[in-house]
Amino acid sequence: METLEQRLGYNFKNINLLKNSLTHSSYANEVRTGFSSNERLEFLGDSVLSVIVSDYIYKHFPAMPEGELTKLRASLVCEKSLCAFSREIGLGEFLKLGKGEEHNGGRERPSILADAFEAVLAAIYLDGGMEAARKHVMRFVLRELKNTDDEVFKDYKTALQEIIQRNPEESVTYILTGESGPDHDKVFTVEVHLNSNVIGTGTGKSKKQAEQMAAKQALILMGAAI
Repeated sequence: METLEQRLGYNFKNINLLKNSLTHSSYANEVRTGFSSNERLEFLGDSVLSVIVSDYIYKHFPAMPEGELTKLRASLVCEKSLCAFSREIGLGEFLKLGKGEEHNGGRERPSILADAFEAVLAAIYLDGGMEAARKHVMRFVLRELKNTDDEVFKDYKTALQEIIQRNPEESVTYILTGESGPDHDKVFTVEVHLNSNVIGTGTGKSKKQAEQMAAKQALILMGAAI
């Protein structure tokens, strides 16, 4: 546990909270004696995370409307982000899993890693209060915010679709043409086709982002205001 505490940058007064946060339901159900799963902590951690992130972006993005704040928060607390945070501190190696989950690669399962991140956050919150939890979360979130591009909030696909719809005989399709990188940090490449012609290519850390970038390129090609 000392190694994990060092990675978390937090020393627990009640180490049982940390142990509980690492106990998956498969292990608790298998052992059945003295072990409760981390599901209740996950529930609490989800709310603590939302409050911390919402508070920060509300205060630091005063001109951003509610809809865009919601999109930004969602990008910061989604399973993919939380899984990446967990992998960064090697949380998977400390999890207590049942034999079946262990055999099926549970230590690398994104949903389990994301849930564990929330459970550990709740354990820190219960042990040290909101400021300790905030300090833990923000070291990840601040870096993510630096990597967040305004493109996240622009819907180029809808803008392109509105232009194409003026000509009913035309149709737009998005085709995934490539992906590279490890599972937790993939880069996707997408082409947007007008009928059978490629009118834009885009890359992104998700298929949706790559589609948006392809649509943006198509709009630029068409001379549309973006």
